[in-house]
Amino acid sequence: MESPVITVTEGQLRGYRRKNLDGKEFYAFLGVPYAKPPVGELRYQAPEPAEKWNGVRDATEDGKPSYQWDGQNNKLIGSEDCLHLGIHTKTLPSEDSCLKPVMVWIHGGGFAFGSNSSTEYGPEYLMLEDIVLVSVNYRLGFLGCLHFEDTSLNVPGNALLKDQQLALKWIQKNIHNFNGDPNNVTIFGESAGGASVHYHVLSPSSKGLFHKAVLQSGVTFCPWARVTELNVGLQFAQIVDQHIQTEREALKMLRSLTAEELFEAQRKFIAKYGRQLKIAPKIEKPNDSAIITSLSQDIIVKGQYNKVPLMIGFNTMEGILYGIYQQREKEQGLKPDYFNLDKYVHPHMLIGNDDPKRKLIKEKVRKFYFTENTVEMANYLMSTDGTYTAPVVGTAKLHAKLQTEPVYLYCMSLDAGLNVLKRSSGFTHIPVFSGACHADDLGYLFQAPLKPNNLVRGETELTAIRRFVKLWTNFAKYGNPTPQGNDLNLTWNPVNQEEVNYLDIGEELTMKMNPEPERLKLWKEIFQLSPYTQYYLQ
Repeated sequence: MESPVITVTEGQLRGYRRKNLDGKEFYAFLGVPYAKPPVGELRYQAPEPAEKWNGVRDATEDGKPSYQWDGQNNKLIGSEDCLHLGIHTKTLPSEDSCLKPVMVWIHGGGFAFGSNSSTEYGPEYLMLEDIVLVSVNYRLGFLGCLHFEDTSLNVPGNALLKDQQLALKWIQKNIHNFNGDPNNVTIFGESAGGASVHYHVLSPSSKGLFHKAVLQSGVTFCPWARVTELNVGLQFAQIVDQHIQTEREALKMLRSLTAEELFEAQRKFIAKYGRQLKIAPKIEKPNDSAIITSLSQDIIVKGQYNKVPLMIGFNTMEGILYGIYQQREKEQGLKPDYFNLDKYVHPHMLIGNDDPKRKLIKEKVRKFYFTENTVEMANYLMSTDGTYTAPVVGTAKLHAKLQTEPVYLYCMSLDAGLNVLKRSSGFTHIPVFSGACHADDLGYLFQAPLKPNNLVRGETELTAIRRFVKLWTNFAKYGNPTPQGNDLNLTWNPVNQEEVNYLDIGEELTMKMNPEPERLKLWKEIFQLSPYTQYYLQ
């Protein structure tokens, strides 16, 4: 059979055929550029549209990821030339004139790791359904997040969000060539990808580029989702040259370095200052390409955002992610710092080290979590609640109060053979590691390599895959994960003014109300101690 060739704005693409979980064929087009390589003077700036090419471009292999450290193989991987898409469709316009719902995946990885790899995020599960699936690669680390306060330098930050936005614009222009409907686009992402999706929901400049959104274990209210400090760009440059005094000098010097030299500087910077609060999106000063210029909670409360149907969720034990880090520290002979409660004072609260409220928050947290739990379990629960559950549930509640479009909330409790992060860690034998860890949902939406990740795909997992896929694609098709007459024989009720309805996704699908009331009551009290987070959990 001939390889499929299609035409987009920039030229022709040659793709190839793959098979979904049921062995049925679909088309794949990989490494499709949506922007110029962001190198030279474009380093750190908003992306520019891709240039045209001559001839037929090969689109049968993934493009390179953004520069990052590959911890498994202990080496630097990637390229600055990383702004590309993976596109998957069951039919082409020559075969079917009916346009299909489009689902656009934004990967997670703490704004510093990950890619749209069709191996790690295999499309075989979602392509059971008649949709068009697009996965986005974007700049990571300081390549995607660096910012300077001097507006004349035109480096206001959020390049990674602007990459994603340009990808959405490319999709609007071109997705019909893949039988995708530009008027029915759902953006979805997990962790940093979920927070990215939330930023686009809140951004006036992303209006009209999508019509529904799914936020998985990541929202802008999460403590890691926004930089709260100033002058990070200058700090970063001074890691390379301590004599740098101005942001203009810093930018000139940073643009002169190779990508490898930049990454080595980033490694040293993280070792000195840490990654959280440094590498993430930020509130920009108003500018022509700005994504977000106000606090997220203020944008939502004022109703000045893109009001679309939302699906938002979390996993029961997201904090096992940090337990995995602590377990690895133990194996290296290190002693994890279980009692550092400062990290549970949400940085968005802007509470200083000497503020009496900081001591009050730490005492509330200590008393609530450490009284009846082991120190390990106390840490996992604190991480789960303060970092994920409270911000996620609070986001769902606040949006539900301020829009007529439905907001669907879920909690994943399933603990089975495709819980990808927990099983790949190798620590599933540890009793306190029960429940669904951060990123465990990904194994039921995307096919990942089984053997190196210790994954098992039996009947329980196959049933779960089909449920996840049906819920997510129904939402993309209809704006409702359980439309009337759905195959799941389920009605997923949205969050309303009276009750926080949510779907418990376990071995069965069960509607419940008001998740973790006592734990969330604590975080509501904490968030209301600061005007900057007072609406985080109403």
